[in-house]
Amino acid sequence: MGDIMQVKIDKLDNFGRGITYINNKICFVDNALPGEVVEIEITKEKSKYLEARVINVIESSPDRVKVDCSYYDICGGCNLRHLSYQKENEFKREKVQELINHIGKLNVKVNDTLYGPEKNYRNKVTFHSSKNKIGYYEKGTKNIISIDNCLLLDNLINDNIKNIKYSQKDIVIRTSNDGKEILMNDDSSIITSIGDKKYYVSRDSFFQVNKYLTKNLYDLIRNNIDKKYNKCLDLYCGTGTIGIYISDLVNEIIGIDYSESNINDANKNMILNSITNISFICDKVENKIDTFKNIDLVIVDPPRAGLDNKTKKYLNEINSERIIYVSCDPATLSRDLKDLSNNYNILNITPVNMFPRTYHCESVAVLERK
Repeated sequence: MGDIMQVKIDKLDNFGRGITYINNKICFVDNALPGEVVEIEITKEKSKYLEARVINVIESSPDRVKVDCSYYDICGGCNLRHLSYQKENEFKREKVQELINHIGKLNVKVNDTLYGPEKNYRNKVTFHSSKNKIGYYEKGTKNIISIDNCLLLDNLINDNIKNIKYSQKDIVIRTSNDGKEILMNDDSSIITSIGDKKYYVSRDSFFQVNKYLTKNLYDLIRNNIDKKYNKCLDLYCGTGTIGIYISDLVNEIIGIDYSESNINDANKNMILNSITNISFICDKVENKIDTFKNIDLVIVDPPRAGLDNKTKKYLNEINSERIIYVSCDPATLSRDLKDLSNNYNILNITPVNMFPRTYHCESVAVLERK
């Protein structure tokens, strides 16, 4: 057991933890909100910071809500269920704004967060399994917590948890966005839809997990394509979802992704939607980015690490009229926008709460050539 003390919480960090200071050392406190007076126990002590957990809330924030999940204190799946959903969306906008200011050094006002329902939104889950347990990892450990219902998951997934067989491997379950089809840990695929487009999704392919908000995200991208463009690069294209969704706004689209599973699904999706102006390349973006010319629109949706230096260098050299950057990490987004800002103006940035009740946040940034 660590030291126990009473502290006042100043603000939230980017991971949704409360921040206080103890003997001039920063302390990160799980399950604490700004303005609260809490009794805490120190759980980790490092040379530059402390970590703690709340034992008792002495003075509660008006933004604190009753936690509606019995697993919350031990499960690592959520970390903002104690914060009102309205304040969660404000927190995510403020987080993106702070990172844009401090990492990006950019004077751009971030738009209000785009959000949807906070429960039962996930169309995919990865469960961990042992000989007698199926569920999530306990917070900060590899211990498996048995789960029989998760408030984040599509109800069709929750209804089928009892049918899962124990395995020594991770168990992946996906559902279609209409909640009618389910894929349970094999190499087949299901068909799901976004707006009027349909998509094959297989076990290992990338597909946005929020069944409610993906259409809003893609409509945000469409609405920022301000005219008919000639040639579009769709970088980190996944299963071709964005390129196919905006295919009527561009004469030609080239999608690039390193995942063979993604590209296999992308080619099937092209045929499924009778799209004739799109093609796909299976390779790493950085291996191909220097081979393109006369590109007037670029869409990028990179992994959490953001864009590599070679890709940014050639995006600056390609000098397309517009870049639409879809990001799942506002810190790497801020870094990359800074590196592109010599050649591009940042027109707008919109946070999209694709992962309610967690600290994660998607963002869409729109860049225009100077």
